Amino acid sequence: MAFFNSFFHKISEDGSKGSPAPFQDAGPSGGVKFSQAFNAQNDAAVLKKAIETKGVDEAAIIEVLAKRSNAQRQQIKAAYQQSTGKPLADALKKALSSHLEDVVLALLMTPSEYDAFEMRKAMKGLGTNEAVLSEILGTRTNNEIKAMKNSFREAYGELLEENIKSEVSGQLETTLLALCQATRPEGYNIDDALAHTDAKALYEAGEHRIGTVVSVLIDVLTTRSDAQLVKTFQYYGQLSKKGFAKALESELHGHLEDCLLTIVKSAWNKPAYFAEKLHLAMKGLGTDNDTLIRIIVSRSEIDLTKIMQEYSTMQGQSLQAAIQKETKGDYQKILLTICGAH
Repeated sequence: MAFFNSFFHKISEDGSKGSPAPFQDAGPSGGVKFSQAFNAQNDAAVLKKAIETKGVDEAAIIEVLAKRSNAQRQQIKAAYQQSTGKPLADALKKALSSHLEDVVLALLMTPSEYDAFEMRKAMKGLGTNEAVLSEILGTRTNNEIKAMKNSFREAYGELLEENIKSEVSGQLETTLLALCQATRPEGYNIDDALAHTDAKALYEAGEHRIGTVVSVLIDVLTTRSDAQLVKTFQYYGQLSKKGFAKALESELHGHLEDCLLTIVKSAWNKPAYFAEKLHLAMKGLGTDNDTLIRIIVSRSEIDLTKIMQEYSTMQGQSLQAAIQKETKGDYQKILLTICGAH
């Protein structure tokens, strides 16, 4: 959190005199690259041999699956099914275990299937992992959310929104369901007058009064584009010494604060948001392997390279170095391979 406190303080300071340009996504910047010398049948045969080898050849499995694009993995799955009559995921599930198994199975899903799987996992059983719901819905594009909803319905025979309604309540439910609609504007067109109006509305709904009118915060944050929100935060910095992120932290708490801050941080600099999440997953005693796997796999063909750059800037060490300290064995090897190690 310290990084973003100072990060947003800089925004509030610079708001009146033209703040630094926010991060703009210049296109895919993932760690996993499309393999040029690709043959799905050959890869399927390599995997079959690796699975059937006495003791299992984990290195061969990693070499194939972590160095192919997701589209290529889907072809490998089809080729494996065609040649053996069995699903590749089932075979790998029997052959592998622990976190290596988790990463491999995640890699075999399409991006929308994996998002749906993670959303389902966050809601099933005792308790709900609200942080995962906020992370996924607060950072995905409209098309990614729509694809995830379709995959969720196909895989589980249920509507994602109905699951959220049954697991979450109150203002957090309102926020998540608004994000589920996948109707936020996208692109870089900015309405300057609206940014002024929104900044004033946010200030008067929260910091400028006793008690917070949360509905105003939710409405602005879930109906504006990232670029529009950044301009709003800059104007907010002219009204407040705190800056909007610090104001949110002091006005709200718990899962709702986490959800709204996810939208704020993602709007300003999505790779930095994920870099911070990775740092928090690995700092202190124990490692949050679920978060580590989810971010590295889900961002592997989108912005993982940029996330690694932000991590290095924020922490003074590479993401790969942190992974080496926190993980071991084949699990470590597959994560490092996805991050671009050879």
